[in-house]
Amino acid sequence: MAKMWAGRFSKEVDETVNAFNSSISFDGRMYRHDIEGSIAHAEMLGRCGIISKDDSLKIQEGLKEILADIESGALELDMTAEDIHMFVEAELTKRYGDVGKRLHTSRSRNDQVALDIRLYLRDEIVQIRELTAELVKTVCSIAEENLDTIMPGYTHLQRAQPVTLAHHMMAYGQMLLRDLSRLADTAKRMNFNPLGSCALAGTTYPIDRNITSDLLGFTAPTVNSLDGVSDRDFCVELASALSLLMTHLSRFSEEIIMWCSWEFKFIELDDAYATGSSIMPQKKNPDITELIRGKTGRVTGDLVTLLSMLKGLPLAYNKDMQEDKEAIFDAVDNVKLCLKTFIPMIETMKINAVNMRNAAARGFINATDCADYLVKKGMPFRDAYKITGQLVALCIQKNETLETLSLEEYKNFTELFDKDVYDAINLETCVNQRNSEGGPSPEAVKIQIEKTRAALAKEME
Repeated sequence: MAKMWAGRFSKEVDETVNAFNSSISFDGRMYRHDIEGSIAHAEMLGRCGIISKDDSLKIQEGLKEILADIESGALELDMTAEDIHMFVEAELTKRYGDVGKRLHTSRSRNDQVALDIRLYLRDEIVQIRELTAELVKTVCSIAEENLDTIMPGYTHLQRAQPVTLAHHMMAYGQMLLRDLSRLADTAKRMNFNPLGSCALAGTTYPIDRNITSDLLGFTAPTVNSLDGVSDRDFCVELASALSLLMTHLSRFSEEIIMWCSWEFKFIELDDAYATGSSIMPQKKNPDITELIRGKTGRVTGDLVTLLSMLKGLPLAYNKDMQEDKEAIFDAVDNVKLCLKTFIPMIETMKINAVNMRNAAARGFINATDCADYLVKKGMPFRDAYKITGQLVALCIQKNETLETLSLEEYKNFTELFDKDVYDAINLETCVNQRNSEGGPSPEAVKIQIEKTRAALAKEME
């Protein structure tokens, strides 16, 4: 394919250089957004009298035909083209001759690519937010079904205090709500129109950038033409939001991996969302969650790629910026893939409430409640803390639990202990009395679920 910019050059570009320079293999996915932007540009040129209205309409009709042909398969992308922008313009020119050549009036590939990637990522954010919202709904449903499913809460991976599976799930609900908010903020800052910035210094033609902004659903045109073509903050910001979303999925995945193990056996994944071993017939591996952990590093790497690419670039456009697309497309693709598999995986997993309850019973996780019992009887907390620690040591020595120690053994430490201590250290009591806002009691978690669903509905309005 002849280069649109070939007039300055006396010979063809080396084939290796042409392949190295080409981006259509990855920016070809933006064909629809490129055509939508070009249709808006042609409409603006016609309204402003820069080209005739007849030519404007012909160009728009031709672009719609090209879009239909690409989507039907009648027209395949030419992988020898330099990029999707040149491919579309060349195809339009092939079909409409000089009329097609008028499309690029008062426009550069610099503002064109800046436009396309904003349009493309704006649509992708909508899809990612919808998937994330679906995950929040799933988390809320699991929580609602497990308000009384007692399990150990951990610090340092040591059993710490009793919580419920519902309480644990709603912690991820809050993380995911923040992810939704960050994605919305990114989309809001992204939604400004660079078209009309041209190569870097605007144009002498009497364009109206508000027309294209309105046609394409942008908040307004970008304020500065240099910034319009060189800004990729929105790619970095999106990659950052996606990296954090993946980090949350990775943390969730790590817990699922542990919970699936024989050492925990808190849950079992559905057979459709696990794999086996080539040599060990007993194995049921949580491969999806392991892949999510691995892909989290990949998405974080995409963020580092974008930051590294931008950090040394002078204004305005530089070819380094072609690297933005592969990195941000990779991040977007992997996040969508992970969400699409993670949601049905946790929807179908089986909860082993008995094992969770048994694990909670064996970890002295009611020790804090034992100390609080003494504090409520008038003992200073530090003294109560020390006595409870001594009780735990005694239990370990005698292979007992706080529930099985005799009242006489309790009273050996202080006469403040009475029969009601057994009710105070009962796991159900421990959980139910933790009804402070944000706590694990069923009533407190019900409120968390209500607030999360309300926040989700508002977020997705």
